[in-house]
Amino acid sequence: MNMRSEEMIDLLASHRTIGRAPREELAWIAHNGTRRQFRQGEIVCPHTEMVENLHILLTGHFCIYINRGTGLRKEMEWYGGDVWGILPYSRMTTPPGDTLAEEPTDVITISRSQLPDLIRNCHEVTSILVHIMTDRARRFTSSGLRDEKMRSLGKLAAGFAHEVNNPASAALRDAKSLADALATADEAARELCASGLTTVQLAELDILCEVCKRGAAHQEMSGLELADREDTITDWLRDHDLTEDLAEELARLSATIEDLDRLARTLKGDTLGVALRWIAGTFTGRSLVANIERAAKRIHTLVAAAKGFTHMDRAPDLESVEIAPGITDTVALLGGRARAKSVTVMMDLQENLPPVRGYAAEINQIWMNLIDNAIDASPEQGQVTVSAMLDGANVIVNVVDNGSGIPHDIRESIFDPFFTTKPVGEGSGLGLDIVRRVVHWHNGEITVDSQPGRTEFKVRLPVAGAEKGPVTSPARSTGG
Repeated sequence: MNMRSEEMIDLLASHRTIGRAPREELAWIAHNGTRRQFRQGEIVCPHTEMVENLHILLTGHFCIYINRGTGLRKEMEWYGGDVWGILPYSRMTTPPGDTLAEEPTDVITISRSQLPDLIRNCHEVTSILVHIMTDRARRFTSSGLRDEKMRSLGKLAAGFAHEVNNPASAALRDAKSLADALATADEAARELCASGLTTVQLAELDILCEVCKRGAAHQEMSGLELADREDTITDWLRDHDLTEDLAEELARLSATIEDLDRLARTLKGDTLGVALRWIAGTFTGRSLVANIERAAKRIHTLVAAAKGFTHMDRAPDLESVEIAPGITDTVALLGGRARAKSVTVMMDLQENLPPVRGYAAEINQIWMNLIDNAIDASPEQGQVTVSAMLDGANVIVNVVDNGSGIPHDIRESIFDPFFTTKPVGEGSGLGLDIVRRVVHWHNGEITVDSQPGRTEFKVRLPVAGAEKGPVTSPARSTGG
């Protein structure tokens, strides 16, 4: 063995990752490997090409930059003492991003074609590299899951803000109007008290109040019907020499012209006007209170849906997970997305579905990705149907859209990491990969059937107690 080989073996013996391997194995690498240097900024392997080499970094710095839909970002990096590239038994073909030399880097390279010989001759090195592959897969999986969660959280936050803004704005607007209505009713009440109404007059006023209490149905009038009614009441007020500014408020009440005529036969002049102002102010106030209550209930429902979807009040522990509430919460949070495309989302969820065993936030991630993709795939005024039913020892969830379908030539690739048909910035290519991984972590299966006009994703999850294996925590899960 020449001096150059001995020097290379000594370099490998001091290598942080493989230096503890037997010297004869390091000698094999020194004899069969190729030493090379990368310049700063040089692309080691572009994301468009197959990874052909295992690089043992002696000095320097490699980084991989990945575009997950929000621009290039440094995802992982390796320094002198690390290894990068194809590893024994790895299924890696193309990298998820471009790998660059961040500084001048000195490496020993083993080609993909030499890996079978490496496995046969270097058992300890192979064992070390397999452990690195496992750790690398875990890191990429955890990073991908985290990023996809952040993307989903971004969609959730945007949709949530839009959904909450409407009822919140309505509640604020009606609260301001309520103050005016209460002031009007209060002022009119004092004037009525000062007018000394007789028992008969008070009885007639009570009759009209009861008519108005029972008149919520008039809130369902169309804009045209309401305008016609307002014109009619304006004419009535004019005929009775009363101010016409009450017409809009009185039109929203259920009192008919006959009801108003009956009151006018008992109350005359200014007293009739005061009574009508009191009725208008009182019932407008009640209507505004009802509107505020509906808005607050809508906000409460949305907050509950967000809380249920994220399970932010629970530790991320293994638990019994109810499928139907998770789907319902997800649909509620994606309501704004669906309405923006005029897409109808239908739910058909079997009652009393048994729970599954798993991680609630991760399972909800399945529904978020599948339903969001279905809405995206649907045409304008399209339809998405989400159904759930019990089938033996499994809960089956189907997400169906009536979009153009998945082209046959890419159907086998849709679950691959980083595969996406969306333009850069609109999709990370991780959604369906994450869905597949989460389903598999929970001992389930996912299949897709697609043709023009109908695409169906079917998720099968075993009910709690019927799992065929342990439910895997995403933090401990690995991939090839």
